[in-house]
Amino acid sequence: MRPTPLMLALALALPAPALADTLALQCGRLFDPASGRNLPERTVVVADGKVSEVRTGHAAVAGATVVDLKGHTCSPGWIDLHVHLRGESSPQSYSEGFRLNPEFTVLRSTAYARRTLHAGFTTVRDLGGETTLALRDAINQGWIEGPRIFAAGKSIATTGGHADPTNGLNHQLSDALGVPGPAEGVVNSPEEARQAVRQRYKDGSDVIKITATGGVLSYARSGDGPQFTVDEVAAIVQTARDYGYSVAAHAHGKEGMLRAIIGGVDSIEHGTYMDDEVFAQMKKHGTWYVPTVSAGRFVAEKSKVDGYYPEVVRPKAARIGPQIQDTLARAWKAGVKIAFGTDAGVSLHGDNADEFIFMVEAGMPPAEALRAATIHAATVLRRDDLGRVAPGLPADIIAMPGDPLADISVVRKVDFVMKDGKVARRPE
Repeated sequence: MRPTPLMLALALALPAPALADTLALQCGRLFDPASGRNLPERTVVVADGKVSEVRTGHAAVAGATVVDLKGHTCSPGWIDLHVHLRGESSPQSYSEGFRLNPEFTVLRSTAYARRTLHAGFTTVRDLGGETTLALRDAINQGWIEGPRIFAAGKSIATTGGHADPTNGLNHQLSDALGVPGPAEGVVNSPEEARQAVRQRYKDGSDVIKITATGGVLSYARSGDGPQFTVDEVAAIVQTARDYGYSVAAHAHGKEGMLRAIIGGVDSIEHGTYMDDEVFAQMKKHGTWYVPTVSAGRFVAEKSKVDGYYPEVVRPKAARIGPQIQDTLARAWKAGVKIAFGTDAGVSLHGDNADEFIFMVEAGMPPAEALRAATIHAATVLRRDDLGRVAPGLPADIIAMPGDPLADISVVRKVDFVMKDGKVARRPE
């Protein structure tokens, strides 16, 4: 296949760093997600993109290039389970779809991908955005620099739901585009729900995302009403299982969450109006919670700015946004399984680590917040080779000066990033 202009542009965007033969990372501490503790003075030996050894102390390694991280805490690369790399919030977001070509969107997303990786996030789950499939493939080919991406592609919605692509269009435009169906990710029956999953498989998605309730930023009045029947959710989940997919459910309102949980989804995203009944059902069904406090705080702040959001969106952002952190606090106390996600794209790319601070403010111990972005997030992805530093696993390793277990704010100071054994960022 001959390269297209877009492929060539991506290849020139950010060449991947060269792979060193053998590196010895001399860490002051190494965070161990299994125990939730820091292991003192470890040397992590990296060769051929994988961890070959983890030695006690600052050991000499014959033939290896030493990377001095003695004043740092090393950690497995972090995983953000909820991002949207196709764009980023701004007052122009609602008009961009009419002005920007997909090629521009993909090229712009290379900058967002690089920011995310350099913030310490070596893996992300992108929950909505067709162009991210191309971004994922370009990163996998080594053409550009970015995190490992698990991409949903087009989210699945109902007519008028949070991910209906014709929301907010005047009737002339809507009529010209036609009524969206399963191919466009819009369904209105279990049969159409199954067809939409199969289309995502055809498109090359890695995960399925549904919008089980209204959304804060969609051009519609309701941000929390249920938008699927249990039968429709179950059809999506059953078909997803046929293809080895997990299913993530955007949800704010209680009834939509209950339908999604009973229908069998793997995770609830946002979960604003969770209560004890929802907590009980999540624990019964083993459903994960991905809070995205960062997005909630961001939209609450921007709802105060005249003109930042359309007027139909602004009251939803003001009402729903501030509640998510409190929901996380109650979910943590209730014993719900929690994994890390920010909804970056709603909040700003590269600021993903702020979520750790918000989680700790909500009552989670720092170690548990870090576990949420390592082994727990890897469990949600069904990838037991991620979220740990151990021999034979991909060398996804980050480091920051100081100790995040003593001061969680140091997560903002990541200055060493390695993904698959390639150094993307090192201390100045």
